[in-house]
Amino acid sequence: MKGHSLKAWFLATRPWSFPASAMPVFVTLAYLQWLQRDVDWLVGLWALANVVLFHAAANTWSDYFDFKKGVDREDTVGGTSLTSGEFRPKEIFTLATVLMALSVASGVLLLLCTGLPTLYIGLAGCLFILLYPWLKYHALGDVDIFITYSILPILGTSYVATGYFFLEVMWLTIPVGLITVGILHINNTRDIEHDRRAGITTFAMLAGGTLSVLFYFFEILFPFVWVVYNIVYGFFPWWSLLVLIALVPAIACLVRAVRFLSGGAEELYGVDEMTAKLQLVFSLLFTISFLVAGFLG
Repeated sequence: MKGHSLKAWFLATRPWSFPASAMPVFVTLAYLQWLQRDVDWLVGLWALANVVLFHAAANTWSDYFDFKKGVDREDTVGGTSLTSGEFRPKEIFTLATVLMALSVASGVLLLLCTGLPTLYIGLAGCLFILLYPWLKYHALGDVDIFITYSILPILGTSYVATGYFFLEVMWLTIPVGLITVGILHINNTRDIEHDRRAGITTFAMLAGGTLSVLFYFFEILFPFVWVVYNIVYGFFPWWSLLVLIALVPAIACLVRAVRFLSGGAEELYGVDEMTAKLQLVFSLLFTISFLVAGFLG
């Protein structure tokens, strides 16, 4: 791996997307703390690092297959490590393999420090990462993302940080997971024509432009409704109303999505990154709400 700076290798992993994998871990740890569970934060943070490593491997793995499949070309928007000619396909494939190997090695050590269920969560994560390109090309990428970056890390964090599966954490999967799926969905909405040219089928293609924008509205707005509902019924503390502050970046994302209907794909350039930032803000506020509520009793 010569000829590229460390920064270039790092940027090839698309680090702007890492909040999608990191924040479910933070939110879960804080939620468990609010529930007064015995949380091992050191192991939890180890799990966080492992999840982000897996995410980096998944990004490069996906970029490699998108390039080989012809989904990503010189005129497409998004990951440009291959389409710009900066990296050769073999280099990105090697990077993906190295990152996956490091993730697996870290996961094995985490397994030895926790228990057998960690193995099942890890194997499921590996499987969904490896299958993601195929699932994406057959309109199931959104489902894969929800499982990989919501259900698995939230359940896995619950186990490795406490030694038990607390089903209460499943309440977190909806708000955290939907915004994460929104990152992929708005990206695929922007790329409907490019993806059709490549001969693949995404959920956004099946839905069409107008319905895709409506789905994006649901993915961005329903998490706020879900949080308020759970506050009313006592599953979240009143402090979780803090997430309503994130309506500001959420509305900015939705305004851009509406413009797509009249202005075309160019209106969605950068909206996937805006959605990732929304995920970061929403989840940080969510995390803070549990920590504050736990501290104040």
